[in-house]
Amino acid sequence: MAAEGDEASGPQTVAAGQLRAFVERIERVQEDIDALSDDRKEIYAEAKAMGFDTKAVRAIVKLRKLDPTERQEAEAVLDTYKAALGME
Repeated sequence: MAAEGDEASGPQTVAAGQLRAFVERIERVQEDIDALSDDRKEIYAEAKAMGFDTKAVRAIVKLRKLDPTERQEAEAVLDTYKAALGME
């Protein structure tokens, strides 16, 4: 015969186990992200050592993430702002 407290701890134990599994997965993914971030830093350092402007490389990477329509819109807004400030 199970005590009433034992029944209540069953679902709590399962929930705690699930929570632990989620936290551990998140931690593993964060470790992967950190490792990839270090890799990215090394790539930018290598590009800089080869004479490339890393600010420009970062801008190109950012632009390549956009679909062509979004990229054209962003460039049009930038051109408009530059013209308004007499930078063209």
